[in-house]
Amino acid sequence: MFPTHRPPRPRLTARIMLYALVDIFGLTCVALGATWFVIGKGAILASFPGSTAEAVVAIAGGGAVMLWAVARILREIAAQQPEMQAKYEAYLAARQAERER
Repeated sequence: MFPTHRPPRPRLTARIMLYALVDIFGLTCVALGATWFVIGKGAILASFPGSTAEAVVAIAGGGAVMLWAVARILREIAAQQPEMQAKYEAYLAARQAERER
């Protein structure tokens, strides 16, 4: 069923993957905005951000997108809680059986 040498992990679903990609987009926005404050111009895109206001908006917007995506990822993982609890109990039972041998 699953290896008994490590505890079970949550399933990677399409929704979790989509939210992870959205999170990467938010991180990219934060990085683009931060480059303006570090070197005074856009490092990846030459024309973005073009001003301090655009850099602040990129950082704030990227941070908001990241928080939203992480909250959705955690919600999806929490929805797997009953399944994960059953897998963990089976894992503990298998570990106990191995120790008794």
